[in-house]
Amino acid sequence: MIVTGGSSGLGAAVFDAVTKVGGRPVVVDRQRPGRNVPWVDCDLADTGAAEQATRRAIETASGGLDGVVTAAGMDVPGALADLPRETWERIVMVDLLAMAAVVRSALPALERSHGGVVTVASTLGVKAVGDATAYCATKFGVVGFTRALAAELAGRVNVTLLVPGGMRTRFFDDRDERCKPGPDAVLNDPAHVANAVLFALSQPRGCAVREMIIAAETETSYP
Repeated sequence: MIVTGGSSGLGAAVFDAVTKVGGRPVVVDRQRPGRNVPWVDCDLADTGAAEQATRRAIETASGGLDGVVTAAGMDVPGALADLPRETWERIVMVDLLAMAAVVRSALPALERSHGGVVTVASTLGVKAVGDATAYCATKFGVVGFTRALAAELAGRVNVTLLVPGGMRTRFFDDRDERCKPGPDAVLNDPAHVANAVLFALSQPRGCAVREMIIAAETETSYP
């Protein structure tokens, strides 16, 4: 299995969950994960590099490739007029275009194994907010991409759209205080979301989990 963004946050939680059940995931990330973690170094803002990294990860996966989880993502909140072009475009590259590049490169191997893909959108892929044009554009794009891909690959590769709410990760650490969850916000444990990913990937042949919305009970960004 390949997990993009597997060095931290949800990706790391997915890596741990898969490992606990005997899987051997490979991380694709520009940050080095922990020791003894199979890892392919890649800046996912470069779609060509993302394709190459996916091919290298497949080569290191013993027994073939049975799954891909695209957990890599980033965001820099701010008004459209205030965000530098380079920042806005990097968000789109990492969150949407690299996701598609990884999945596209993995498809031949996934079709051979009748494997599964889990793409990671966000509740901000179904509900838009201000100061998030790049992030909402990408996550709405992930939703549309995944639904179309599921129709395209039906019967050949299982495709699941994951829509998570806010989680207790470092995702919010570098933000201005006004763009961080409030003091009363209840964030979900990424391990709970990772368990849902594992559930989707462990369905028997002929059964697919098409979409999942996983959030803390008091999530404010959904519905």
